[in-house]
Amino acid sequence: MNNILVVDDVTKQYGDHKALTGVSLEIPKNSIYGLLGPNGAGKTTLIRIINQITYPDQGTVFFDGKPLKPEHIAQIGYLPEERGLYKSMKVGEQALYLAQLKGLSKREAKERLKYWFDRLDIGDWWGKKIQELSKGMAQKIQFIVTVLHEPKLLIFDEPFSGFDPINANIIKDEILKLKENGASIIFSTHRMESVEELCEYIALIHRSEKILDGKLSEIKKAFKNNIFDVGVTLENPDLLLENLKEKYEILSSNYNNLEKQLDFSIQLPNDNSGELLSLLGSKANVNNFVETIPSANDIFIRTIQNKGFENE
Repeated sequence: MNNILVVDDVTKQYGDHKALTGVSLEIPKNSIYGLLGPNGAGKTTLIRIINQITYPDQGTVFFDGKPLKPEHIAQIGYLPEERGLYKSMKVGEQALYLAQLKGLSKREAKERLKYWFDRLDIGDWWGKKIQELSKGMAQKIQFIVTVLHEPKLLIFDEPFSGFDPINANIIKDEILKLKENGASIIFSTHRMESVEELCEYIALIHRSEKILDGKLSEIKKAFKNNIFDVGVTLENPDLLLENLKEKYEILSSNYNNLEKQLDFSIQLPNDNSGELLSLLGSKANVNNFVETIPSANDIFIRTIQNKGFENE
């Protein structure tokens, strides 16, 4: 696989605290890779290592096929969870200064900043001081500075923190467009709801260890548990449910007398859903028959339990 970043057996310890334990990851080029886990799992430590803010005690990181070196920082954009703008500086001056630190000329920086300020409809913020902006407004500036130099790899650490739903969707759309334009993205979060919309690949980190990784769609298939949500129309729901209970586990059920609609959740002992569908079709009108696919949050919880971490 063609990877932008490979993390090979990385371990990092601070005193008696092990922040990362033998973590290995492969981040494919032109993908959005979710780095997931609760606070304190080790995600931020790994990001700091990728950004060469700190270094691993053991293991190696490869960037675009080569051992990670200081010159690679110019090809990485990092939006930290804790923002770092200078509050007393004016927005335009600070954005221009940070863009030039990324290697852009003053003219090129101005052109790109104008494009992004117009794109996010914040052109009138240029002369404001950072301290005059809300947290969400300041985050828009930091987002622009992060992507401005068009790096190969973008790392977003909790990028939606502090945003209202409308602006969170705006930034989410921009992240997807960056990916479409060729960027590779690491999306670090403990908020699983955003993962479903953005990530093609994920890694789950818990207590310094990687406990699961891979393509999200394939992981979901592997975690399917043969549960179906079913809706049928019939006169005698009790008789059907009794027949089904002889062979299947009914997890929940509800009958609407007015519409003669029985809705129930059922778990199959195997993946032979065709047999169940045929049985239902012979006894009722089937209105819906949908397999429930586990969410990223469900997968994370089940993986933690399977690894023996349930007593948190």
